Amino acid sequence: MSSTRAKDDAPQTIFRDRHEAGRTLAALLDHYRGDPGVLVLGLPRGGIPVAWEVAAALDAPLDALVVRKLGAPGNPEFAIGALSAGGHVVLNDDLVRALRLTADQIRTITREEAEELHRREAAYRAGRAPIDVAGRTVILVDDGLATGASMFAALEAIRAGEPKRIVVAVPAAPESTCRELGASVDEMVCATIPAPFRAVGESFWDFTQVTDDQVRALLAMSTTGTAVPPTDAAATIRAAAIEAPGGVPPEAVLDDLIGDAKIVLIGESTHGTHEFYAARAAITRWLIERKGFTAVAVEGDWPAAYRVNRYLHGSGDDTTAAESLRGFERFPAWIWRNTVVREFITWLRAHNDEQVRNDRPRTGFYGLDLYSLHRSMHEVVGFLEHTNPLAAQRAKARYGCFDQVAGDDGQAYGFAAAFGAGRSCEAQVLWQLLDLQRSSPGIAELPPMEADDQFDAFRNAWSVRNAETYYRAMFSDRVSSWNVRDRHMADTLDALLSHLYRGGVQTPSDSGNNPRIVVWAHNSHVGNARATELGSDGQLSLGQLVRERHGVHCRSLGFSTCTGTVTAAEDWGGPAVQENVRAALPSSVEAVLHDTGVAQFLLRMDVPGDAVELLRQPRLQRAIGVIYRPGTERQNHYFHTRPADQFDALIHIDRTTAVEPLETAGQWLEGTTPETYPSGL
Repeated sequence: MSSTRAKDDAPQTIFRDRHEAGRTLAALLDHYRGDPGVLVLGLPRGGIPVAWEVAAALDAPLDALVVRKLGAPGNPEFAIGALSAGGHVVLNDDLVRALRLTADQIRTITREEAEELHRREAAYRAGRAPIDVAGRTVILVDDGLATGASMFAALEAIRAGEPKRIVVAVPAAPESTCRELGASVDEMVCATIPAPFRAVGESFWDFTQVTDDQVRALLAMSTTGTAVPPTDAAATIRAAAIEAPGGVPPEAVLDDLIGDAKIVLIGESTHGTHEFYAARAAITRWLIERKGFTAVAVEGDWPAAYRVNRYLHGSGDDTTAAESLRGFERFPAWIWRNTVVREFITWLRAHNDEQVRNDRPRTGFYGLDLYSLHRSMHEVVGFLEHTNPLAAQRAKARYGCFDQVAGDDGQAYGFAAAFGAGRSCEAQVLWQLLDLQRSSPGIAELPPMEADDQFDAFRNAWSVRNAETYYRAMFSDRVSSWNVRDRHMADTLDALLSHLYRGGVQTPSDSGNNPRIVVWAHNSHVGNARATELGSDGQLSLGQLVRERHGVHCRSLGFSTCTGTVTAAEDWGGPAVQENVRAALPSSVEAVLHDTGVAQFLLRMDVPGDAVELLRQPRLQRAIGVIYRPGTERQNHYFHTRPADQFDALIHIDRTTAVEPLETAGQWLEGTTPETYPSGL
């Protein structure tokens, strides 16, 4: 049994109507196109428009499988089971017992629904016999599932016909239903998995009830032959592809794409791919040299990145790029402590030295993330010990709250605070932030070097405050903690823009020299969350917030790959391992890009065209973070997106290799092949 499904579980009104949902499912089932043994069965009424699009796209025959819900007495919308052709009945035994229904009551309900079932079968088929399912691959389609009772009844009816293979495909269903059904069929395709799941209709903009006349009309229309000519997605994308050797587009294309943007967000679909880092570094170098960008802000902790920034400005104790990167100690260190970043920092230091000789602005390196709870506390206290010893004593006392709870373990603190097993330090970190702001002179009044030191202290105090919130939110729900983190990154970016504007490198009177920042982060952060199924439950992204705050003054570039190797860990806190990346799922974004046959190219989403419209349809997209589990990547590493609305441009590098950590271990050098590959889930 295999399962194609979205990675995450946020509800999303993602389909315009049932027909678009059907086209989305067809794309996920494209590997069945042209198979003469395929039969598509739709569950009337709502499932028929969805099934028609699937059947037409796959060039397969379509039929209806009528299933009737068995409603509770006095509340027919509350399903206690379902009835399908041939008298197959599926009951929810727990509900039957809870409602204390008698056998006579169930027989009465079943008899009434059986009459309606026979009426509909006769009306829909107009005398045609059902298509024989024996020996065929049967794809069962509905417009969505809640409990799955109707689909389970349909499965009972289909199994009696002895098909070769059974596939269930729906646009939306709760994760529990997808898992339960997936365990009993050969393939389960859930395009989206909303959570919390409230109703099927919430996944559609138009969920108007389908009529009997519409069902009859669709069943009378042929889905084979010339009904829907197959769309050659690969050819459409190939025609729009702009070759990008090494993942770096031509300068003229970059110049037109970037324009006058002051923020450029460059993503990655994994945290451990050499080509992503190398291409991102090359594009950033061009932005610095040709477009005057003066800051690189990364998905890394503020204090570790600021150590690199000091090295780039000729201060601090580090004498080499590799030494300056030693501040990235926290797992996963290889994200920034790798050979590509070391080479980029080496180049950037030389660039800055040349800028000083020519009396031109230097480029800094900054961290946007908030995991540095204890390191940032240490930096705040250290700053105050040099500037205001009494304030330093107050800071030590306030931050000492964490020592009483969980030492230097942020997650342990969050767990204790969230569940009442320990003291909350929320008030202490907030008071410390306010105290620091009140007791410090205005940055605009300070010389540039002192202003930078004070700004560094402020950002560390903010990191402590937001990290405390983040660690408490970790144990409430995923969306809350994610949003704390991405809001922190967006706020840090805005604060950095303001600081660079005030700091003397650029002046308010010279608007042509406004600060311009490159952001390096994962696709899931730099992309627009509103273009993914993750956004409708309130999940935000850095890219979305930047777009909302800065509009046309920002650009976002995503990266993707089909296969190769990647540096990742098998478990949180584990060593870096060189993993083999499984080939992309059929009909996913990555697979469609792979099918173009172009090894490295860029697609512009900001220029209208057929390829953009094609990639505006929802498709599964892969995301590999610091953990990669190839054996279960369908569940853990895929979610649904509209790529054309997610980025301004997407760079695809078909085959990629693992980024090399500065410190390598045997496991990384050897690489691994998952034990359950290729069939394990």
